[in-house]
Amino acid sequence: MAIQIYGFWRSIASFRVRVALKLKGLAFEEIPIDILTGEQFEPDYAAVNAERVVPTFIHAGHTLFQSLAIIEYLDDIQPEPRLLPREPRERAYARSLALMTVADAHPLLVPRVRNHLAKTFGADAQAIEDWGKHWTNEGLATYERVLAGRAPAPFALGGEPGLADICIAGHVVGAQYVKLGLDAFPTVARLAEQCFALPAFATSHPLEQPGYKAAAAPH
Repeated sequence: MAIQIYGFWRSIASFRVRVALKLKGLAFEEIPIDILTGEQFEPDYAAVNAERVVPTFIHAGHTLFQSLAIIEYLDDIQPEPRLLPREPRERAYARSLALMTVADAHPLLVPRVRNHLAKTFGADAQAIEDWGKHWTNEGLATYERVLAGRAPAPFALGGEPGLADICIAGHVVGAQYVKLGLDAFPTVARLAEQCFALPAFATSHPLEQPGYKAAAAPH
């Protein structure tokens, strides 16, 4: 049965799922939900995803939420190529790397948090930009420290890209959004270069999506 995802071109979580699907060679249809204009709060989409976020993944009559859960499901329905290792310690290490951005940094950067900073605390555009740069930088610094203890070879867990690389690459995309360079994070930079040399990553980049190209086109 066909795979559908509700996503948004700018969404880092949607990027993660796009990459995973392409690494697996699984065809999918992406249905755009503009989370910057609040389309996720419309009744029609709320009926699809009660959490009112993207991505939402639909396959074989089942609806799944949250990018990590979706990626693990992909490993279950199509075991090769593996995105998470089978060996328990390596699997835990991959999840740990993924959660550094998925649980620690990225949740602080999403539109609902930025909107709350403005509405509740009166943060202006500069303060919100500084907030985003701070937490993105914190994530990059954490990855640099951790990866320095176990150098990518060439990917985070060895010769093939997987869950950890997908999440680190997504964090690098976030750094591009807030115009942070990677000069201070050479290990992260090398890993990102390896990732985006692969079509699955390059073609999943937010700036390669139809939604971005439509928004950027002259009107």
